[in-house]
Amino acid sequence: MDKQSPQIQVLRSEIERLTGRAMKTPSDFDQLSLRLWDFNHEYLSPTTLKRLWGYIEGAAAPRYNTLSILARFLGYKEWDEFAEAMQKVNESESETFSGEGIRSDELQQGEEIEVAWQPKRRCIFRYDGNYRFTVIDSENSKLRIGDNFTAVCFLEGRPMYLDNLTRGNQTPKTYVAGKKNGISYARRIEK
Repeated sequence: MDKQSPQIQVLRSEIERLTGRAMKTPSDFDQLSLRLWDFNHEYLSPTTLKRLWGYIEGAAAPRYNTLSILARFLGYKEWDEFAEAMQKVNESESETFSGEGIRSDELQQGEEIEVAWQPKRRCIFRYDGNYRFTVIDSENSKLRIGDNFTAVCFLEGRPMYLDNLTRGNQTPKTYVAGKKNGISYARRIEK
């Protein structure tokens, strides 16, 4: 598959969105390489990533394993699953979306929100400012009280992307909740 194919362009775009980096400098590729290792203990060299993004010259067709590692980072099992999902989407590469939910830039520091997703998962997050949150309650979730993360928004029916998720002294990770069905609801807790 050519690295300029629509599926690979979407893959790159989704990786950039998830990481919050536009992949324009050598340090962007170094950071992505580290995050991939931290996420799933799978290694892609910064040079391989630079070739895929076209930052440096390289093979026109990336290896299947390279694409699968990046697809897993986005929550898919393998590259084939990602590519199939992209074929089913009859939309352009870019998408704007809105919906019921909460945008982080609309919150005041100290506000709390409750978020739920299937199956029967529920958490309460405290907004600490600057898109940063702390988990203060967690039911049936892998998230634990005291975990910290950054997030831009929580929209019903959309997956919840938590970036820079930290637990104690562990290396920050990216976490996706509600990958298939999105979150059930997100609401402010009135005090």
